[in-house]
Amino acid sequence: MKRRDFIKKAGLAAAGSFALPYILPSGRLFASSGTTPLANHVVLVMFAGGVRNQETIGQSYLQGSQMIYAPSQAQAELNVSGNIMPNMLVGNAPSSKILYGKGTGGQIPILPVLSNTLQQQGSLFTEMKSSSAGHYGGLNVLLQGNTFSSQGLKQRPVNPTIFEYLRRHGGPVDFPASKLWFVGNTIGNSVPLLNYSLHPQYGSQYGANFFAPLITFGPKGDAYLRDAKIYHPQDQLGPMYEMKYFLDNSFENIGNNLPNIGNTEAEKYQIKQFMKTMFNKTSAGTISFPPDHAAAGNGDTATVGYACEVMKEFKPKLTVVNLSAVDSCHGNFTGYLKSIHRADHAVGHLWNYIQNDPVMANNTTIIAVPECGRDLQPNLIKDSQNNFFGYDHSDANTLDVFCLMAGPSVPSNITVNAANNPNFSGQWVTADIPPTIADILGLKGDVMGANLLMSGAGSLFDKS
Repeated sequence: MKRRDFIKKAGLAAAGSFALPYILPSGRLFASSGTTPLANHVVLVMFAGGVRNQETIGQSYLQGSQMIYAPSQAQAELNVSGNIMPNMLVGNAPSSKILYGKGTGGQIPILPVLSNTLQQQGSLFTEMKSSSAGHYGGLNVLLQGNTFSSQGLKQRPVNPTIFEYLRRHGGPVDFPASKLWFVGNTIGNSVPLLNYSLHPQYGSQYGANFFAPLITFGPKGDAYLRDAKIYHPQDQLGPMYEMKYFLDNSFENIGNNLPNIGNTEAEKYQIKQFMKTMFNKTSAGTISFPPDHAAAGNGDTATVGYACEVMKEFKPKLTVVNLSAVDSCHGNFTGYLKSIHRADHAVGHLWNYIQNDPVMANNTTIIAVPECGRDLQPNLIKDSQNNFFGYDHSDANTLDVFCLMAGPSVPSNITVNAANNPNFSGQWVTADIPPTIADILGLKGDVMGANLLMSGAGSLFDKS
């Protein structure tokens, strides 16, 4: 496949950017050195938690993960392959030993939301390499396009995140704070630290709004935040301290001071009203959850439901959604398979929701990619449901991931790999995601020109 068959974009600008001593009429601080936007909205799904290619794009199911490790009398029963991601990937479901769905023992697969898979609607990169074998390092790479061996937990990204690139170089008119959202499914493991970096030329004033709906609308959030209560210090010290402890525990990973993301007063008011509405919709059970959330949902399907609500209200330029339920693979392989199936269901619902939004439909590009894979060989931990071996993430197989992309200007039903791209001699890496997002939104030149990406990283549109 030739490069022009993938994407050719008009209006390529010069590689350099010009610093001007005044704000341009568009609101930009600098003249854009990127390209004409391919879409006005991007949704990045970090299909995270450590996902082996074998069970996803490889569709090996139990054949490659459990069958060869089972006693000889059980090998035939476990010699089953098949596709457990019917919304994202083309392929037939397993014909027997169904245990990843809903109902007793997971025997009922969740019906697809999409009539045509995302693979049919877009392009599947089957040979992408993760730049990190760890969760936090992998998430960092997906957002900053670089990795550092010294960067660990409870440390913000060292280099700018894609949020900061867009807001600084895109300007406050086109990229205000309320147009960039990071919807996380936890406040643990330093996830809240990923909405902006420590880089001195960027920082919190260019960050994204971070939202952890499972915490905000969990039991304690409902108790302490729902009504925005005002307590009297003379006779209500108890409730005041309870709220203090809740907030301290909720934001302990962020640091001593909550960041100033730079929302205007109007944006702050809109966010406050949105949160009030979400409390009411949560109580009423009217959040835009995936269809099978009530019967077979988990934290990932809930997170996607709230992400849909964010998109409905704010129409973000960039929405990043973090899914991580598959991390159960360390000791619960059965739960891992179920979580892959539910994450696929959630992504299918997310894309269907976008296509029915009057603003974002046909004007949004979705990118789904794991932060890392998992080992080729299992560990010694068996789950309680089926005595299946679990998998950790530390070997070379951990670096094998996929990337699925669909939306405007993305060719449909295309598989991108070395066999189909014989003239490409580099690698597709997870560090390519930030410049790809910038390319879609017309700011590739600014991001590449900052010279802060990992060596070899670039837009996927230029690598295919």
